[in-house]
Amino acid sequence: MAEPARRFRLSRRALLGLAIVGGGAVWAGATAARLMRAPSGAKDAGRIADLDGVPLPQEPDFDNPYYDPSLPWVSEGGTINDVSALSRTPVYGVVKVSEEKHVADALAFARNNNLSVSLAAVRHSMGGQAFDDHAIVLDMMGLNSIEVDEGAMTVTVGPGATWHEIQNVLHPRFAVKAMQSTDIFSVGGSISVNAHGMDHQAGSVVGSVKSLEVMLADGTKVTCSRTENADLFRHVVGGYGLFGVVLKAVLEIVPNAVYQTSRAVIRSEDFPTLFETEMVGDPDLGLFYGHLSTARSNFLEDMIVYRYDKVADAAPADMGPLGEPGMVGVKRLIMNLAKRGEVFQSFKWYMEKELEPEFESCTVPRTAAMADREACLVSRNNPMHDSVPYLFNDLPEETDILHEYFFPRGEYNAFIAGAREILRRSELPLLNASIRVVHAEDTALTYAKEDAFSLVLYVNQRTDEDGNAKMRALTRELVDLTLKHRGRFFLPYQLHYTRAQLMAAYPELPAFLAKKRQYDPRELFTSTFYRGLKAAAGMA
Repeated sequence: MAEPARRFRLSRRALLGLAIVGGGAVWAGATAARLMRAPSGAKDAGRIADLDGVPLPQEPDFDNPYYDPSLPWVSEGGTINDVSALSRTPVYGVVKVSEEKHVADALAFARNNNLSVSLAAVRHSMGGQAFDDHAIVLDMMGLNSIEVDEGAMTVTVGPGATWHEIQNVLHPRFAVKAMQSTDIFSVGGSISVNAHGMDHQAGSVVGSVKSLEVMLADGTKVTCSRTENADLFRHVVGGYGLFGVVLKAVLEIVPNAVYQTSRAVIRSEDFPTLFETEMVGDPDLGLFYGHLSTARSNFLEDMIVYRYDKVADAAPADMGPLGEPGMVGVKRLIMNLAKRGEVFQSFKWYMEKELEPEFESCTVPRTAAMADREACLVSRNNPMHDSVPYLFNDLPEETDILHEYFFPRGEYNAFIAGAREILRRSELPLLNASIRVVHAEDTALTYAKEDAFSLVLYVNQRTDEDGNAKMRALTRELVDLTLKHRGRFFLPYQLHYTRAQLMAAYPELPAFLAKKRQYDPRELFTSTFYRGLKAAAGMA
């Protein structure tokens, strides 16, 4: 007689374990999906309302605003913010500029109605540099013409043109000479801060600007360059939109050379020697950057040095179009996980050091004439054609903030040691730390009085008062360190420094502000940042 079949039963403990594992898997999947998700819209988390105790918000001095119907308003009233999500500001309105006449008419309207004007484009500054309370904001993104002069090796562009758009026009024969390491910024914005990037030999943007066409506050148009209206030129470049509206910029371009990529992991303390012995005098080193480890086990101690060495003067004529970043969701997930503890910071560093080379995109076919068969070849345009979509997320309760600190090259090891100590103590997650190279530049408000290195930091914070307070404390510590080592900090970012720190870093600020009043006596061009500068200099 057959035995009755036994019924399989799970114990309560086993059922509980399965429920926990299943729930954990569901939670992990949902969390990963949230961390990988693209932004659903622009973040808008409020406003940091003071500079060292000086209130930034101000009341309007008009009762019944009038909007000239001939101007292309895209908003009447309302608020505006920047990429930090912490600069929410009420404005008079936003004019969408697509032709020069719009600029002239908007300036005339502002003059006739006792209003102020601010200039904006991508709005990747982080401290109210592109707008002000109750000002007319000129959105310059529509003024984005691009004209290449192959014979002169120049490109003439409107201020709203982005580097991404310019590269797509220049490729595959030509390339930008100087720009940031990512292509999302507008030319007008880059000129206003005198941006710099991966080409340490080309230097900052000012070195590639042949001339500018500028509309002054009274509506007159002026051409300026190093030899024509040179004083205006050195105030417009790096002048944060306070001296006039750039209508056109003539920029130098270069051949789209072919580079062989390489990387080396070194100790951070060895970088100054490596730079002096192997990089400074190498004319074939086209692009370079260094990433410092943010893993706690070797925090700012190890560095990956990325090199792009020229192996051919020009890319193949039949080279395909520039590609867009790949694996965006995965990269966004890794970046957002790195905000959540030491384990994930170590994982991010491991990915960059060990796995990233396996996924490197080699865009130029290898030939015996260019390099050995193991080489990875790219054109100059490729590494700079990165719109970094993986840095933007759908996490409204937090934001990621840039810092940059410049210091003389001889101060490198002492400065990095000091920064390591400060950043280790901070509770704010450090997502990225990079080294750049800059040269002394002849602009009125220069960030480099002598040849320097810079430390670029990308720091995460919550968007509440506690997060702002922690970022303010961190910023002031890092500025103090920078001043101790005879350096300066970059001004396009948050206004967390003290007035004394600003004046110590930029003692020429009063002269800069006096020159502003010379070119713009009524102070038509303004920004929250400008009012902060005046307060720091005692000129409010």
